Amino acid sequence: MFIPPPETPELTVAACQRIMAHAWMVRTFIKHGEEVEDFPELMGIVRSVFDTSRALETRVDDPAAYLKMLGKKLGKLKKAAAQFREDAYEASTHTNFQQAVISVETCCEALDELLQHGNAQLKALREESAKA
Repeated sequence: MFIPPPETPELTVAACQRIMAHAWMVRTFIKHGEEVEDFPELMGIVRSVFDTSRALETRVDDPAAYLKMLGKKLGKLKKAAAQFREDAYEASTHTNFQQAVISVETCCEALDELLQHGNAQLKALREESAKA
C-alpha cells in the first residue's frame, strides 16, 4: 500500500474518497479536453469514474455498504482504465495523457488494496462481535 493502512473502516472509506478525488481530476481533464471531439471513446473513463464516484458518495457514512459498492464498481473501473490506456495513447502521446493513464491505474490499484484492507477490517470486527 502506498500509505499506512487506515486503522478503522471509517478511515478506510476516507482514504478511498481521497483516491476517488484523484480519479475525478483525470475525469475532468479528459472530459474538458479537445481530444474528446476526435476520440469520443475517451469518454469511457469519464463515465466510469462518474458512475463509481456517485455510487460511493451515497454510502460514505456506512463503511460496510461503501466497501460492498466499491467491490461491485471496481471491476468496471479497472476495465475502463485498461481501455483508457489504449484509447489515450491513440488520442495523444502528450505527457498529460501518459500521466492521466498512470494516475487512473494507480487509483485502481490503491482502491483495490483499500477494499481488501477494509473487508479484512470488517471481518475482524464481525468476528470480535460474535465472540462478545
